[in-house]
Amino acid sequence: MYPDSLKNLIDSFQNFPGIGEKTAERMAFSILSFDSDKFQSLQNNLDEVKNKVHACKNCNTLTDKELCSICESNLRNKDTILVVEDSKIVFLFEKLGTYKGLYHVINGLISPLDNINPEDIGLDKLMDRIKKENIKEVILALKPSVEGEITSLYIRKILDGMSIVVTRLASGVPIGADMEYIDTLTLERALEDRKKIE
Repeated sequence: MYPDSLKNLIDSFQNFPGIGEKTAERMAFSILSFDSDKFQSLQNNLDEVKNKVHACKNCNTLTDKELCSICESNLRNKDTILVVEDSKIVFLFEKLGTYKGLYHVINGLISPLDNINPEDIGLDKLMDRIKKENIKEVILALKPSVEGEITSLYIRKILDGMSIVVTRLASGVPIGADMEYIDTLTLERALEDRKKIE
């Protein structure tokens, strides 16, 4: 029904997460309505992202320079590292604006069922940084899943015996949630991470 080139563009947009056929169609027709400058700008931005954005040499966060702006900054707390599994989480924390330490992005989570072992997720690079940069606290901000738990426990184990505080984000019952629908892992973690009411 559509010309082949338009159909191909719609199919391409459907590769994006959360984009269904209707949204992909709207995006494709929007591009058809772009004037030359707007279209050229989009094309240039896509080229730049694909060709320039890469992992920071130090922390693995996405950047278009050798070192990301966080690693280069002199205003960060240099003795704390927050460990995440994805650069998107770094940007999420940066939008909050409350965390002022450093980050380290590991390459996924340990998952024996998927044959992903500790050496596959770049923990050696994290350990090198911790030793070299004289880190005092490692904050684990990994997915609250079985793989996230295995990875957190493994990192805590390899840091054992070093004078480093290992913490993880508190997690638990979301505001407004109906208790009967909350999974057992979330309830267990909420109970462990309970705080005194002041």
